Amino acid sequence: MAGKKKNKQSGKPAAENYYDLKTDAVNRLVNAESAPEVSEAEIRKYKSRGKLNIPTWLKVVFVKFWFSGAICYFFLWGLGTYISGLDLMFVLAVGLGLSVDLLVNNLLHYFESQKGSADKWMMIPFRKFWTIFLNVIYAGVLLYCIIWAYNVVNTLLVGDVETAQTVAVPVEPILFGLLFTGFDMLFITIKNTIVKVVHDANAKVSGK
Repeated sequence: MAGKKKNKQSGKPAAENYYDLKTDAVNRLVNAESAPEVSEAEIRKYKSRGKLNIPTWLKVVFVKFWFSGAICYFFLWGLGTYISGLDLMFVLAVGLGLSVDLLVNNLLHYFESQKGSADKWMMIPFRKFWTIFLNVIYAGVLLYCIIWAYNVVNTLLVGDVETAQTVAVPVEPILFGLLFTGFDMLFITIKNTIVKVVHDANAKVSGK
């Protein structure tokens, strides 16, 4: 009995020291005010360490291509047996616009090394409730360009598309996705060029 009591008494100071150390560590963390701030870019660098370093432009092209091809597969092929003509084109434009506004742009923002760095890859980089309508209209413009491209290619290969029994290049998700991405990047490049020219002109005027 005396031995057990002695052991208990000898263990008490050790337990008190242990909790004192824990308390001191918590207080140091809570009261730490001089800790340097870490940028989001630095955090991302350590998060991505050990992973495959894929260029941003390749991620952008793949995301745009994959989603537009998927919309072609599910909307154009999936609904083509039920609706056709302008109705089908309208539904396809709505699907493309929604995917860009709600999915593609959010993924591109996720790939950003710093906030706003992915804006140059988007026609409408910000997100509001009304940007859905702008993206649907923009998707309709891209869809018109895609249809025009298909008509030009098939006219060169088989002649008059209206009277031809078959077309040389039918609409399918892979080429559709490539055309959508190509026209999208073309229009975005034009937009970025115009914005840069206007910005440089304003900078020169303000410099005078």
